[in-house]
Amino acid sequence: MEDQMFQTKQHDILKIRFNLIAYEIVMKTIERWREAGRRRYVAITNPHSVLLCHRDEQMFRATLEAGMVLPDGVGILLAARLLGYRHYGRATGPTLMLKLCDWGRKNGYRHFFYGGAEGVAARLAANLSNEFPGLKVAGACFPPFRPLTDEEDRSMVEKINSAKPDIVWVGLGAPKQEKWMADHLGRIKATVMIGVGAAFDFHSGNIKWAPALIRRLGLEWAYRLAQNPKRMWRRNLDSPLFLSKVMGQRLSNILRRESQAVH
Repeated sequence: MEDQMFQTKQHDILKIRFNLIAYEIVMKTIERWREAGRRRYVAITNPHSVLLCHRDEQMFRATLEAGMVLPDGVGILLAARLLGYRHYGRATGPTLMLKLCDWGRKNGYRHFFYGGAEGVAARLAANLSNEFPGLKVAGACFPPFRPLTDEEDRSMVEKINSAKPDIVWVGLGAPKQEKWMADHLGRIKATVMIGVGAAFDFHSGNIKWAPALIRRLGLEWAYRLAQNPKRMWRRNLDSPLFLSKVMGQRLSNILRRESQAVH
């Protein structure tokens, strides 16, 4: 049975049930899962990923089955405000990775890094070990960009499980990482898999992370667009479409309440 707290803190944004919670609650929940021997995964979801769920049934199911769905992107926070939901700010993959690597040291968390281009996961592990002395790195590897054969997948699962991680960080990008986590739930013997996408590139030094002030202002999307317009412009086109659909949900909620009041 899922943690009772999340039954009361899930909020529907375009049919995706978000956990609009603070980082501290995220980390404490992962520790409760660990103590109870649970196996879960976490989806960190932005407006683009929400619309991917509407276009891709497998992505939609994978997101719904996540143990937590965290709000990434100012568009999700704006949607929460428009729909009248209380929230505690964004919960981004890069920031959650830093917080969990730091916080988890006192509990001896073992971290495995799965994803990125060749060498990225290893550099990521090395950089985090330097930043957080005592960090326990269980392993790091990158899969080929093509689909794995069944034998290759079994070998990768065995490699991860033999390292006995508590947390498997998955940097495959959406929707691939959500689908991978859903497909490997129960097969990966870690407390939690967390899909963090670009965190691998940022913390490995492969791509420059937006300065702290830009992140606090919620303008990281603009910074990334300026850095890589060819890759990011299509994704940013989803933002106005996402907000228009949220406004439709808000109107639908208002009309439903008025109808209920009449009856």
